[in-house]
Amino acid sequence: MFQASKILSFAFEPLVWVLLPLLAGLLWMRRRPRTGRGLCWLALAALLLGGWEALPNAMLHGMEHRYPPPPRPEEMGEYVGVVVLGGALANARLWSDHGQPALNEAAERMTEAVALARQYPHLRLLFTGGSGKLLQEELSEAERAAQFFGAMGVAAQRVQYEDRSRTTAENAIFSARLPGVDPRQRWLLLTSAYHMPRSMGVFEAAGWNVRPYPVDYRTSSNPRWYDFSFHFGPNAWALALHEWVGYEVYRWTGRL
Repeated sequence: MFQASKILSFAFEPLVWVLLPLLAGLLWMRRRPRTGRGLCWLALAALLLGGWEALPNAMLHGMEHRYPPPPRPEEMGEYVGVVVLGGALANARLWSDHGQPALNEAAERMTEAVALARQYPHLRLLFTGGSGKLLQEELSEAERAAQFFGAMGVAAQRVQYEDRSRTTAENAIFSARLPGVDPRQRWLLLTSAYHMPRSMGVFEAAGWNVRPYPVDYRTSSNPRWYDFSFHFGPNAWALALHEWVGYEVYRWTGRL
């Protein structure tokens, strides 16, 4: 499943939709010029579609607002801890080369966890993440997370780490097996808002008693149909399709 997800991720990259018909069109241009030109026009249409942000943002908006906002401050005493999903830590090479923490565009997963640890001393942090790469990285996500939380002044005894998981389903299963963790207690599940539907589904299926704590919102309340960008558009398409396909695959395979 892990290897298949990486192949699917490549297939749903918007620039792949441009590259394949463009290459096919160039190859057919001599033998069948009309077909070749048609494929090149198709590549151009795919390029323009890839820059259109409205549709992928609408998909992301629907995912992000499927669950309510985080609990109010007066409700926080009901929870024993926060499960923090990996995915916010930059490539391990950056950490090794420069000797300092590096976060990516999902940084709120980590920064909000630090804020919660400081505001609510009773909460435990459980970070779950091994490696999301096909090739093993020098530092696992859990090892990088330990460095980050230490640099932010979070006491080591406040955080527990799960370092074997490579998928969201494994996050839920392996975290439940950690010593001293009772998934039947009330936990907060902290991850990106667009990732919350899949995360909540697999954690509940694994027996966790979790409430969503969404962060890292990518869309506003009213996505605009005319937003267009060759930089942001393909990123929005890749993210929306990855999450939508991932949710459906998890549902078809009984992981939700």
